[in-house]
Amino acid sequence: MKNMKILAPVLIVILSACNTEKAQNNQDQVSEEVATESAQLKAIKEDLPTIGLLMYDGVLTTEVTAALDVFAKPSEGGEQLFNVITIAETDAPLISEEGLKMIPDYTFKNCPALNVLIVPSAYDMHAQVNNSKIVSFIKEKNNETQYTVSNCAGAHLIGASGIADGKKIVTWVGGGKELQKNYPNLLVQDDSLISYVEDGKFLSSNGNLATYISSLELLEKLTSEKHRQFVESYLYIDRLRDWE
Repeated sequence: MKNMKILAPVLIVILSACNTEKAQNNQDQVSEEVATESAQLKAIKEDLPTIGLLMYDGVLTTEVTAALDVFAKPSEGGEQLFNVITIAETDAPLISEEGLKMIPDYTFKNCPALNVLIVPSAYDMHAQVNNSKIVSFIKEKNNETQYTVSNCAGAHLIGASGIADGKKIVTWVGGGKELQKNYPNLLVQDDSLISYVEDGKFLSSNGNLATYISSLELLEKLTSEKHRQFVESYLYIDRLRDWE
């Protein structure tokens, strides 16, 4: 009995030490996982505006790459002007409409603050407009953005979110009637005549290659006409205009 009285405090000390070591190991594992995740995330320069490109399965490749093409270009002096990141619901690889496999830089959970959110489209938007997480993400980010942009049928996600009710918007050529029917509070413009629309913080385009129009117009707003001209020359836009 005397031995048991002696052993009891010893056992308590041993168990306490084991629990402390286990807790420390768990903490170290969590810290390691956080560090690994941080190392995998695309670096953000805090002093630069952040452009967020929304992605999902079936997204039209051009509507992601066009904006990336425009905003990732440096200044004439070679300086980075923007953080340009891709965002999706999860970090799982996505397949675009054209078959391009893409891995997002950030997810809805760890997405940093955005100055601009660009919402692209898919040929079939049913899955996207019925995904409450995507719609909620757009609503949430619109509260912090300086500009929110839709291209092509991405306008349906803007409509589903309700953030642009009472604002002018345009969608893909031939899609205006459906957009107006589904979201009567939007002021849908004639897509047979108009390629690009801006109404306050909301910008929209027909999408596909017209995504370059909305991206370049926004680029000029965020920088200058001179920088837009530099980027256009970088992209050989003049060659396309003069194409015969």
